[in-house]
Amino acid sequence: MKKKYNVYGIGNALVDMEFEVGDEFLEKHDVEKGVMTLVDEETQFQLISDISREETVEKPGGSAANTVFAVSQFGGKAFYSCKVANDPFGDLYLDDMKEAGIDTNFDRQEREDGITGKCLVMVTDDAERTMNTYLGITQNLSTKEIDELAIRDSEYVYIEGYLVTSENGFETMKQTKKIAQQNDVKTALTLSDPSIVEGFKSRFEDIIGASVDLLFCNEKEAKIYTGKDNLKEAREALKKEAKRFVITQGANGAMIYDGDTFIDIEPYDVQAVDTNGAGDMYAGAFLYGITDGMGFAGAGKLASLAGSKVVSQFGPRLKWHQMQEILKEAKGAE
Repeated sequence: MKKKYNVYGIGNALVDMEFEVGDEFLEKHDVEKGVMTLVDEETQFQLISDISREETVEKPGGSAANTVFAVSQFGGKAFYSCKVANDPFGDLYLDDMKEAGIDTNFDRQEREDGITGKCLVMVTDDAERTMNTYLGITQNLSTKEIDELAIRDSEYVYIEGYLVTSENGFETMKQTKKIAQQNDVKTALTLSDPSIVEGFKSRFEDIIGASVDLLFCNEKEAKIYTGKDNLKEAREALKKEAKRFVITQGANGAMIYDGDTFIDIEPYDVQAVDTNGAGDMYAGAFLYGITDGMGFAGAGKLASLAGSKVVSQFGPRLKWHQMQEILKEAKGAE
């Protein structure tokens, strides 16, 4: 029987504020480049104040949210479990989801008072993205936000790796995976960020447990997680960790393990201006592809093309017409 949702995602709900900065700004403020760092609201506000006095542009984001957004834009059906507050940013966030045709747990739940999470994205001249995140109410994401009915009616559950940073987030990841497995729903998980893998490796090991159906990571994350120095050793080690996996390699494309063989996906030659959201887009395109019958090679090509488009502009998402053009181009190349 056909499921209602291609993908059920669960993760942090954050409103993105993106700026271009120089390396000297990061050095001056002692901000670690290229990773996501959790900060308090005051620290984040001070950084924004020092970057620009102009009006800030706020756009709904969050890693897994970007992924399910991509699934929806390609024509799939997605559900997103998250936690936003009963505030203007929460309104903005849920309106964006509704407009994209994405169902959420707030279709059946009431919002609590508090502050919706915010992510300051700083992009340097080399297209590297550095994030300082104030989680706000999303740090209280718990098993209460899980929608079991939606999980049962999904082909894949997609779990955001950033959730391992809190005890309740970690429990939410485990419970989501447990419900999915009990209902024969495939599980996908992303390692999210090298610094997160380094700091919470044991929790990832607990979650993955050699039973995740599909693991997403980049080359650096794969090496840190497996403790291997080179990609060849890392990919062999990952065979024992996940049934299937995707290792993105930036300008060198991607490597996919479909459970039997390795598939190399060629990169698209583009001038990168902002890598923010590249991994999210890749995962969304790939999940759409495999749930739409493309197969791993076809889904990999779609994901590579979509990833190349998103890094050639500012921001982690593309417009609807761009996504349909990408899908048409990818299917035409098959």
